[in-house]
Amino acid sequence: MKLNFFIGYDSKEDIAYRVCKYSLLKRTSIDLNVTSLKLDELVAKNLYTRSIDPLASTQFTYSRFLVPHLMNFNGWAVFCDCDFIFLSDASYLLKQLDDTKAVYCVKHDYTPKERHKMDGKKQTIYPRKNWSSLILFNCSHSSTKNLTVERVNTETGAYLHQFKWCKDDEIGSLDERWNWLEGWTSGHNKEKPYAVHYTRGGPWFSEWQDVEYAKEWLLERDEYLSKKFNLST
Repeated sequence: MKLNFFIGYDSKEDIAYRVCKYSLLKRTSIDLNVTSLKLDELVAKNLYTRSIDPLASTQFTYSRFLVPHLMNFNGWAVFCDCDFIFLSDASYLLKQLDDTKAVYCVKHDYTPKERHKMDGKKQTIYPRKNWSSLILFNCSHSSTKNLTVERVNTETGAYLHQFKWCKDDEIGSLDERWNWLEGWTSGHNKEKPYAVHYTRGGPWFSEWQDVEYAKEWLLERDEYLSKKFNLST
């Protein structure tokens, strides 16, 4: 079994991407093909032509919806933001999938309290907030084929991020622990997360050192760097 996994890449958060990828590969029991979703590469291939959106918080705000096209609209693929750390085997995401669903995600009922994001940009509030931060795409589904290159480059953020390109009953639900929102999920769910999402800000930023699961991320980072540079532990 093989799973294609796309991680959003932002040059401002290179280490977050690398630790996210490391945490995935460290725990997987299946073959994972991990791809960085880099905006400059998509622009060079003429796959991304949108003008700069001042409200976009990352370089992959819209490009994540190109994943089905990059998969040639075939099979299943996962996208996640780079500000994740995986604490469980990603293969479990593939259990009990229903081919009638166009997409799976965690259906948060989340409204952030912070007025600004980790990079200082204004926080935007909209329905289905954070649903699109981890997406399991059924790339072969007829509704997913609505995500053409042209539509991804011209449709509104609401159309894309609120999954208006498919029917509501085609949106499957993932266990909340796969997109465990730091600073929010623990208020009502006491189970251990499968994947922590540092949506407010992660410990790779100096002002976000005291967030939940900061220790786990820092240990993962140190382990990654130690192995990368062959440092003694």
